[in-house]
Parts: sequence; structure tokens; C-alpha cells
Amino acid sequence: MASESVEWARAFGLVDSSQRVHRLQRADAAGLSGRACPDGSIHGLRLLTDLISWLFVMDDACDEDGLGADPARLGPAISTLLDVLDRYGDPDVLPPAVGPLGDALHDLCRRIRLHDHAALLLRFVSQMREYLLALLWEATNRERRRVPDVAEYVQLRRHIGGVHPCLTLTDLASARPPGSAQRANPALLALDLLAVDLVCWCNDLFSYGKESRADPDAHNLVTVIAQDSDADEPAALRAAANRFNEGLAEYLDAEEALLSSGNDEMHLALAARRNWVRATYDWSVVADRYA
Repeated sequence: MASESVEWARAFGLVDSSQRVHRLQRADAAGLSGRACPDGSIHGLRLLTDLISWLFVMDDACDEDGLGADPARLGPAISTLLDVLDRYGDPDVLPPAVGPLGDALHDLCRRIRLHDHAALLLRFVSQMREYLLALLWEATNRERRRVPDVAEYVQLRRHIGGVHPCLTLTDLASARPPGSAQRANPALLALDLLAVDLVCWCNDLFSYGKESRADPDAHNLVTVIAQDSDADEPAALRAAANRFNEGLAEYLDAEEALLSSGNDEMHLALAARRNWVRATYDWSVVADRYA
């Protein structure tokens, strides 16, 4: 699975040098997807792994290759990717020359479309739009060297993390994805937000060391807490960890209430979300992405 996804990225030109190939291999997208979706179908897991690889490449282009520090450069790139999403993977409506990121994104949408699950395709495309537009917010902050407050950061971090579309593809890989009635359940929607927050905050805590060795990135929970509360680094790290632990306790309470429904379909959906929270922690401990 890991080598196949790296080859997929190479075939679309997402990684065009040995350095970028090595960077993607170290990120271990397959390790993360396997932990997050251990019972998924082979095709579903491959699709999820390729999406995570795509997100890693986009993230690296923004964070490490400079694209995300210049809204004037990022804007046209986002516009192109939005144009790809507007085609919903229709194989008969090929996008124009959109570059490696656009071509690979179209391929992801095309493969999702083949599953003939229109609601999940629509959800995925909508979530990817939110992810891309949130990147522009991030780039504007970087250009102005602006650190958002905690409430603003928490809201936008949910979209920048790319977790929502990953959850959607995890549902797609399941033998019994949650139906429309379950998806519209306000309690499950609230749990989704808690799960996404926990995944993103876990990522922030593990990545902070790498980010702070250079110029501390404003888009990290530790950084925004430090500014909001005028705390030093150790105090901000403790506050971020406490926020994660409190969120986890809230998540477990909400999960228990939903489990009591006794609905098998809901149990599968809850297992998928719990797996993502645990997978992110376990993967972060062993992956080289934040080294």
C-alpha cells in the first residue's frame, strides 16, 4: 500500500525529486490510513492513503516550499483546484492543464465517483473546498505575520487539517457507511467536530517542536495560546495538552451517549472516529514527519 501510493504520487508529478519522494515516504501516509481504517476495503484504503499523500504534498508546498506564505501565488493555485472540484470527477469533463496537484485531485474525485455514492462525493467535494479556502486565510496571516486568537484558530484549524475529507473517505471504505439519517444526527455532527479538533490538536502538539526550531508558526495551538494568555512556552504547551485532555474527556462522554442507542450503523461510525483519534496519536509517535 505504501509503495503503491508513493508511485501514484510520482505518476502524477506530485513528487518530482528524490528529496520530495523521501519526504513523502517518511510521512508514512499508509501507516496513518491503516491505523485509522483497519477494517476498510483494499480499494477504500488505497483511496484514503492517496488522499493523505495528496494532503501531505499540499501541506509541504504551503508550509515548507513557500506557497502558503504568499496569497498572491496561492490564490491562483486554489482557483485552479476549485475548478477541478467543480467537475466532481466526471471522466467525460476533463479539466484543462491544471498541473500535478489538480490532476491528482481530479483522479481522487473520479475514483470516489466510481463508488456510486453521490452523497459521499458531494460531502467530500464540499469539505475539500473548505480546506482550500482555509489555506488562503492561513496564507494571509503568514503574509501579515498575524497570530489569530484561540477561538478563531480552533474554528479554522478544523478545515486546514484536512480531517473532514479523510473521515468521509473512511466512511466510504466501510462496509456500511452511515446513512443520511445517521449523518444528520446532531449528536454525531457534534462528535465529528470533537474528533476533528482532537486530531488537529494532537498534530499541533507533536509538530510544535519542529516548527519552533525555525520561526514559530502562528498556526499552532501552542502559539495562539501563548499569545492569547501571554504565557511562556512551557505554560502554553501545558495549556494545549490540557485542552486536548479535556476535549478527549468530552469526546468520550459524547461517544458513550451515542453508543447507548444500540444502533449497529452508529457503532461503526463511532468506531471510525475513535480510530482516527487513536491512530493520529500512535502514528505521530513513530512517524518521521515531525522529526
